[in-house]
Amino acid sequence: MTGAEESRAGRLAAEPLLLGVRHHGPGSARAVRAALDAALPRVVLIEGPPEADALIGLAAEEDMRPPVALLAHAVDEPGRSAFWPLAEFSPEWVAIRWALEHDVPARFIDLPATHTLVWDGESETGPVINGPAGDAPEAETQTQTEAEAEAEAEAEAGTEAEGDRAEAAGGAGSPADEVDVRVDPLAVLAGTAGYDDPERWWEDVVEHRGPGEKDAFAPFGVLEEAMTALREVYGSGGHDRDLVREAYMRLQIRAARREFESGVAVVCGAWHVPALRQRTTVTADRSLVKGLPKVKVDMTWVPWTNRRLARASGYGAGIDSPGWYGHLFAAPDRPVARWMTKVAGLLREEDRIVSSAHVIEAVRLAETLAVMRGRPLAGLGETTDAVRAVMCEGSDVPLALVHDRLVVGDVLGEVPEAAPAVPLQRDLTRLQRRLRLKPEALERELELDLRKETDAGRSRLLHRLRLLGIAWGEPVASRGSTGTFRETWRLRWEPELSVRVAEAGVWGTTVLAAATARAETEATSAQGLAEVTGLAERCLLAELPDALPAVMRILADRAALDTDVGHLAQALPALVRSLRYGDVRGTDTSALTGVAAGLAERIFVGLPPACAALDTDAAQEIRDHVDAVHGAVGMLDETVRPGRASAHGGGLRDRWHRVLGILSARDTVPGVIQGRAVRLLLDDGELAQDEAARLMGLALSAGTPPADSAAWIEGFVGGGGGMLLIHDERLLALVDGWLTGVSTEAFTDVLPLLRRTFSAYEPGVRRTLGELVRRGPGQRGSTTAPGAGAPGFGPDLDAERAAGVEPVVRLLLGLDAPGAGEGAGLVGVAG
Repeated sequence: MTGAEESRAGRLAAEPLLLGVRHHGPGSARAVRAALDAALPRVVLIEGPPEADALIGLAAEEDMRPPVALLAHAVDEPGRSAFWPLAEFSPEWVAIRWALEHDVPARFIDLPATHTLVWDGESETGPVINGPAGDAPEAETQTQTEAEAEAEAEAEAGTEAEGDRAEAAGGAGSPADEVDVRVDPLAVLAGTAGYDDPERWWEDVVEHRGPGEKDAFAPFGVLEEAMTALREVYGSGGHDRDLVREAYMRLQIRAARREFESGVAVVCGAWHVPALRQRTTVTADRSLVKGLPKVKVDMTWVPWTNRRLARASGYGAGIDSPGWYGHLFAAPDRPVARWMTKVAGLLREEDRIVSSAHVIEAVRLAETLAVMRGRPLAGLGETTDAVRAVMCEGSDVPLALVHDRLVVGDVLGEVPEAAPAVPLQRDLTRLQRRLRLKPEALERELELDLRKETDAGRSRLLHRLRLLGIAWGEPVASRGSTGTFRETWRLRWEPELSVRVAEAGVWGTTVLAAATARAETEATSAQGLAEVTGLAERCLLAELPDALPAVMRILADRAALDTDVGHLAQALPALVRSLRYGDVRGTDTSALTGVAAGLAERIFVGLPPACAALDTDAAQEIRDHVDAVHGAVGMLDETVRPGRASAHGGGLRDRWHRVLGILSARDTVPGVIQGRAVRLLLDDGELAQDEAARLMGLALSAGTPPADSAAWIEGFVGGGGGMLLIHDERLLALVDGWLTGVSTEAFTDVLPLLRRTFSAYEPGVRRTLGELVRRGPGQRGSTTAPGAGAPGFGPDLDAERAAGVEPVVRLLLGLDAPGAGEGAGLVGVAG
């Protein structure tokens, strides 16, 4: 043993060994392991909540795989929670594993979570306190103040895991200096060393230190000196919480020294080391922690992800590149070559051509860049530049994939079954295992065929979780079949969902029981009819037979009392969609059928009077309701009278068609609704094409105000009506004829409405319409003018009328050359 090592060992016997670290730093983690191997302490004290001492033993379990996090939540308010994330390369995790491997007691000594979760001071910088959703520095909690956010930002800088370093910002010094330290305490040290990038400085002096240093304690001595100098200038930063936490840690260290006499090692954020070294009285420290508010808490281990370790996720003590840091920790020898091999493998999986020569050249370029930049080893900046130049051919597109998959990564940790959990979490874990639906950090799509038992079970579980507010999966449109037996989900497990599970535990001990209780409560508190019908649909999707009767009773009561046609029309589609689920899921939907039919009848009676005297916005809203009701009635009619056509009379669809007939002919109905009613009747074969052309001719006649005519056109051909105009050129001729006859003043007024109508068409449809207008109906294969007698078209181009519309067309198309009037009329609108 060298003289320096003997000196350090002697110091350990006399006072605690303080190992100041940067949280989530592979260099700090390796240094902690080396120091513990050299010192062989009798007890290891770690910055973290003491309530988790009983959980430390689980870190030795075979199925415990970081990243993981300690989760603390208030028993009576599970949404108030805090996380303490740990990765494989976190110094705290390394200290825990070292203690377990050497059969040495390990204890957490930070301020207990029972106080942390109710701390309401402005200077919170410890475990980040989250609200209903979110993360935070060392302990991500859920009610974070601005001061906490600043504190957490410094935490990343390497001074302290929970955001304690943030507090280094206050104290003495100029305001500018204080701001600098709040943002990044290491910026001061990096600037002193001549670096403009604190991250690069930290990599050079800590992360790139090679193994085999003679003095295992040297890095901690240097950091302690640096932090002592900073705290002499900036003090505690004016944050009371820092002082309280450090006082509590000093008390715990004293207790450990009384118990073990010597051989006490402490792993904590480097920012705390000077304060823990400080000589204070027991009375003074106890006075700081006396009388703190508290709340009853539960703690457990939960899986964590690399993305949640990343600073970009909002985690105050986060790092830019958890995947890269994990690589540095796992591959201390030849890290650059091994990294390039990983990158090459990823790009090959994405069908990019990357050879061994690319890898060799990229390694050489990264090492050359490091030499040119005066760095001891190629860092992430050099490897990224080399990958972009050699493997990505200068493109940032594949480089973004490398950053997402490797630099950050999609690693999701695992915790053993023995970890404490609320009953609901245990039931969810059992269902996930039975249905082979493993939580994953990487977003993926899941196609389900509800005719298969396993897929039906997966669908039930995902819908029940959504009803409980646990958004593990999100339904998306299926790319294949649109049948009701197909479902597509986009899945991604986020760590905060563990909090949502704990919150949902108040509703029941199993997923089924909790979802049932939640649905019944929501039905009682629902404000509108549409909310209840939507809930009924969700109950059917989630297959909650015990909740459905209660929801149906409330639905029937609300439907009977609600007289607003808009509310009824809004509720009917969800109710009718629910009727389809009985076929696929085997659910009895007979109770829904009667309610839906009664709802439809009330809409039929109340809709025509409700369409009178509407302004533009209200007319658009009713038009949308008409579309929704039309589709719902079609499905409902087949459910009520399966296998019977509407021509047999008496059915819901027949009565709906009569309502549409009233809407299409009543003068007091806005044009947009009249046009839509005509269109729906035409599509259903209830209106002859000649009659539709007659009604359009009346709506577009000279006696109708242009604005009303434009609204009628929007209702008739809006929303995919372009194909109708392509296939029925008589209707196209009527529209074009009306448009070319509109006066200049009126044309300016109706143009925005027409542009909105025709701009919704596919580009190909608009192009075809333009060609048809140029050629005229009946002349698709010719560029000559149409013959006389075609509705809306003369025997030849009308130069006078074309000249009248030419300036507007040129304005719309941005043409400067003369002759833009060719194809006047719809050419300018549809093009």
